[in-house]
Amino acid sequence: MTLTGIALIIITIAICILVMTLIPTILTVKRTFESVGALSEMVQKELKPTIQELTGVLAELKTVGGGVAEHTDDVKRFMSALGETGDNLHTINHSVGVVTNVLNTTSVWATGAKVAGKYVLERYLKKRGGN
Repeated sequence: MTLTGIALIIITIAICILVMTLIPTILTVKRTFESVGALSEMVQKELKPTIQELTGVLAELKTVGGGVAEHTDDVKRFMSALGETGDNLHTINHSVGVVTNVLNTTSVWATGAKVAGKYVLERYLKKRGGN
């Protein structure tokens, strides 16, 4: 056997070993591609209804958002009226406080006048009756 024959035998054995190790690898890659294809189909089947549902929800949200925008002016008017009502209640409360203060002052003056009147009357009667 010549050196070329030995080299050819070694090359042939190396190619056989390479082919024997590549066959399972190629089969595994083929199964992986099939699995990825099945996964892709499943995702597309599941994703389409989900996207349709999300589109419906988005349309509903736009409708609700439009309704909220329409009623924003009503809420502003209500809040403005509520603020005016608070101001009016404050004014009424202040007026009632002033009237109460006037009535209390009048009551004190009336009591003072009554006591002073009695004192003046007693002194007058003492002066008149005592002489």
